[in-house]
Amino acid sequence: MSTTTVAPLTIQDAEDLVSAARRAADAAEATVSVTVLDAGGHLLAFRRDERAVLISGETSTRKAYTALQLNTPTADLVGAVQPGGPFHTLPTALDRPLLFIAGGVPVQRHGRLIGALGIGGGAPEQDHAIATAALETLV
Repeated sequence: MSTTTVAPLTIQDAEDLVSAARRAADAAEATVSVTVLDAGGHLLAFRRDERAVLISGETSTRKAYTALQLNTPTADLVGAVQPGGPFHTLPTALDRPLLFIAGGVPVQRHGRLIGALGIGGGAPEQDHAIATAALETLV
């Protein structure tokens, strides 16, 4: 059996993701906050546009945490927490900062979860597009 070592998400990776997200946000004319978490859910990088609404810092972090814990983009989970959905009670069942709004994406390297990126402050579709665009720049 062969095991492949996967490099963790580094501070440089996190800063690169923040920069890429800021470029995508600027292109979309969105004022956002950007959060990058490592695989353990620890903050690696955070940046809030000075014009972004203050709550965007909290929402970007909660979106990243949710994407990390469920290893799924938060955009794909929105329906799961609606009445009748499989995760309907999950947001209130746990004492954790989960947020089921588009804008959080897991960060993977060679198929392994190494962290998460969260964007908050724009419309949910904008936040998801910015996160996805930033993620595509990660090498």
